[in-house]
Amino acid sequence: MGDGTFIADLRPEWSIGNHPHGGFLMSLMAKAATTLLAERGDPPADPMVVSADFLRPPAIGPVLLRVDVRKLGRRATVLGVVLEQRGRSCVEARVTVGRLPIRKPTWTDVAAQPVEPPAGAVQLTGDTAEGVFNIARGCDVRIDPGTAGYLAGRVGDPPRMHLWVRPREGAPDPFFALFAGDVNPPVVFNTGRTGWAPTVQLTALLRTHPAPGWLRVQVDCRSLQEPWFDSDATVVDATGRVVCQARQLALAPAS
Repeated sequence: MGDGTFIADLRPEWSIGNHPHGGFLMSLMAKAATTLLAERGDPPADPMVVSADFLRPPAIGPVLLRVDVRKLGRRATVLGVVLEQRGRSCVEARVTVGRLPIRKPTWTDVAAQPVEPPAGAVQLTGDTAEGVFNIARGCDVRIDPGTAGYLAGRVGDPPRMHLWVRPREGAPDPFFALFAGDVNPPVVFNTGRTGWAPTVQLTALLRTHPAPGWLRVQVDCRSLQEPWFDSDATVVDATGRVVCQARQLALAPAS
């Protein structure tokens, strides 16, 4: 619309139940930030950091995205992005953009996980504890059942999960890697606390462009205390490179 304002449509295939997926919202806001810079004629830029506060859940349908440049830099530019619906702010983010590294990392440390989902991996689709897993229409998500005891009715497993995800069409890009950092079911499901677990704050670091193929997602929780829990996700591409790191603070469902 000009002056840093964009219109977007939150579609049901990127939602869980009636709630647009948080990782999708962050990817959308990062896309708005890089689009504004492209319209200004600035050099091509990749999202590097997205830090978002989720103030209230938007509904499926049209939204406004208001983008403003907070700092122009040679290596990093910072933009503010606000997602609004019906005149109210729903998500507010800071997006740092630059050029993602392309060379192999000097050092990396990730837990062992098969490059592709094994035969016993469970495909996430249909009804879940949070609602219908509509995002299965846009991407293929598999979970290691050994790290998802709640699927078998177990209670008391550690709040950690291993997953694999890839888009239904095309190859993953940094925006999809950002989405993948929030693709997992809430890890507190393994403790018997199932239901909607809204994200309050999420910060994601993009590290490099993902290679074609499956993305591996390793998710851990360090502390579940009263209603609050943290969730740390590391997203690794088919070549073993870390492509996204995401940490969030969320509200756990009641026991």
